[in-house]
Amino acid sequence: MNATETIFALALASNVQQQQHFSFAYAQIKQLGDVKFSSIYQIPCRDGVGADYWNSACLLTSALSVEEMVETLKKLELQSGRVRPSHHISLDIDVIAWGKDLNHMQFNPKKLPLAVDVKIPLVELWQDDALKYNAELQYPVITM
Repeated sequence: MNATETIFALALASNVQQQQHFSFAYAQIKQLGDVKFSSIYQIPCRDGVGADYWNSACLLTSALSVEEMVETLKKLELQSGRVRPSHHISLDIDVIAWGKDLNHMQFNPKKLPLAVDVKIPLVELWQDDALKYNAELQYPVITM
């Protein structure tokens, strides 16, 4: 990683045509820099109203600024057909945290407290106290 690059911790979710939207998102994110993806988990909707989600996370090292990253991810959501507000989520990609190294990451205050559907995939890639959750929670892992 060079001095101008930032590590971004991203959370991805979809509950509509998940395979199609995750394939699209993964391909697009790979073009933004060096990336490592977590497993994909099938987790029930937080409020119990919508369909089950596919949830994953990634650590992306990129030269983009935080603002540029957020803007880029919102464009990807729109390209996938994202409509707000709705319980039918084609693609949701959130910047959870960013920093120069994993020991000095800044959490996005808009995403706190972190939901379990963010913590479960992200803790595979980054061990941080903020990502601890009840390990008795078990969800199916999806293979694409």
